[in-house]
Amino acid sequence: MRRPLYFVTLIVLLVGYAIMPGRASSHREAPLISNDPQADHTDVYAFVSPDAPDTVTMIASFNPFEDPAGGPNFFRFGDNVLYEIKIDNNGDGVEDITYQFRFTSQVVNPNTFLYATGPITALDAPTRNMYQTYTVARIEGGRTVFTAGPMRTMYDNIGPASTPNYGGNGSGIYEFRQGDGSVGRVFAGQTDDPFFLDLRVFDLLYGGNLSEAGTDSLAGFNVHSIAVQVPKNSLKAGSPIVGIWSTTSRPATTTRTAGSEASTGSFVQISRLGMPLVNEVIIPVGQKDRWNGSAPTADGAGFLSNYLEPEVPKLLQLVYGIQAPATPRNDFVQVFLTGVPGLNQPAGVKAAEMLRLNTDILPTASPARLGVLAADIQGFPNGRRLTDDVVDITLQAAVGVLGGVKTSLGDGVDRNDVAFRTSFPYLASPHSGGNAWKLNPNPPRGH
Repeated sequence: MRRPLYFVTLIVLLVGYAIMPGRASSHREAPLISNDPQADHTDVYAFVSPDAPDTVTMIASFNPFEDPAGGPNFFRFGDNVLYEIKIDNNGDGVEDITYQFRFTSQVVNPNTFLYATGPITALDAPTRNMYQTYTVARIEGGRTVFTAGPMRTMYDNIGPASTPNYGGNGSGIYEFRQGDGSVGRVFAGQTDDPFFLDLRVFDLLYGGNLSEAGTDSLAGFNVHSIAVQVPKNSLKAGSPIVGIWSTTSRPATTTRTAGSEASTGSFVQISRLGMPLVNEVIIPVGQKDRWNGSAPTADGAGFLSNYLEPEVPKLLQLVYGIQAPATPRNDFVQVFLTGVPGLNQPAGVKAAEMLRLNTDILPTASPARLGVLAADIQGFPNGRRLTDDVVDITLQAAVGVLGGVKTSLGDGVDRNDVAFRTSFPYLASPHSGGNAWKLNPNPPRGH
C-alpha cells in the first residue's frame, strides 16, 4: 500500500514491549530479541586493565552476527536504545553507579546510497557519509554527575577502498573527566566479535557424539561494542568487589513523523546481561523474556531453581552418559549469583546474577584460558577477560569440577579467531567487508 504524501504524525505504541516485561540477550538465544538486534547483547566483560592495573575496563557488545559486507545500510547502534553499564558496589544487587550511552545517527549527503563517498581517512572525514555521535553520562543515586560528548563512533570496516589503513586513521578512543575529577576513556563502534565457541552445541550438544565441535562459529563476524575504562577507586565503596552488568531499554512510546522519530515517556528494559551463558543454557525458554525484563534482585527468588537444578548436567548425562552431580547445585549459585567465598563474594551479598570482580586481584602476565579452574584467580568467574574460555569453564563446572570431578570437557575452540589488542579497548578491529568469506573457516565449496 502506498503511503500518503501529506504530512502524517503517528503515535506508535510499542505493544511488544508494553505487554512483555522484557526480551532476551546474547547471540539470538531467546524468542523476542532476535527481532531487535541493535538492542541485543552478545557479551559483557569486566576486568582489571592489564596495562593500567589502577583501572577497570568494562565492555558490552551488541548486534550479533554482523556480516562485514552487510551494506549499503551498514550496522550501527540504535538511536532509540538506551545502553547502560551498571555497577553494584555493596552487594545488594542494586546499581549504585550507571554509565549511560545514547546514540544519534547523522547523514552528510542523503542523495547517495554510499556509506563512504571516498576513502575515510579520519573519524571526522567529510567522505564519511553515514556516522553516529554519542554521549556518555554517569548516574549515581538517580542523579547525573557528568555528561561527556558528543563523540563519534568508530566507523565500520567497509573495505580497503572505503576504509584504507583501518585503525591507523583514528582509534575512536576519547577521554572524559568524571565528577570526582578522575579521567576515564571510552570507545564505541564496530569490532570483531570477541566471543569464541562452537554454536553447534544446540544440535543436541555437538551432534550427540561430539562430531560437531572444534569450529569457531563466530569467526569472521563483527559486533558493535561499547568499552569504558575508569579508575577502580571510582567504582569501589567499602569493598574491593564490584558487580557489573549491562541493560538495554527502549522508550515505551515512540512518535514518528515524516522522516523522523522521537521517544517520549519512560523506558522499558528489553535485555540484560552479566554472566555469560545464563540466558542461553540456564534460563529455560518460557522464562527468558521475563528474566530479561527483571532486575538482578529478582534472581534469588524468581529464578533460583534454574541454578539449583540446572538442565545442562542432566542433558550431558542423557546424551553422553556423564553422571550429573547431586542437587541442589550450590556451587552454581555461588558462581552465578553470589560470588565465590574468599574470591569475589562481598559481605552480606544478595543473590543476583552479574559479573563479580575483585578489583584488588591484579592481572597476570600469562592469563590461563580456564581462569580460576586453572588456578588463575584473575580470570572467570572473577570478572571476565576477553581470553577466558567461558564455554569450557561452564561445561566443566556443570559436570562438577568444582566438587572434585576430573574432566577436560569442552567445545574444542580455545581462542578467538584473531588476536586481541594489548591496549584499550583491547577488542580486535572488525573484519573487513572486502574479505568475501569473512575469515570463516567453512567457506562454500569452490572458494
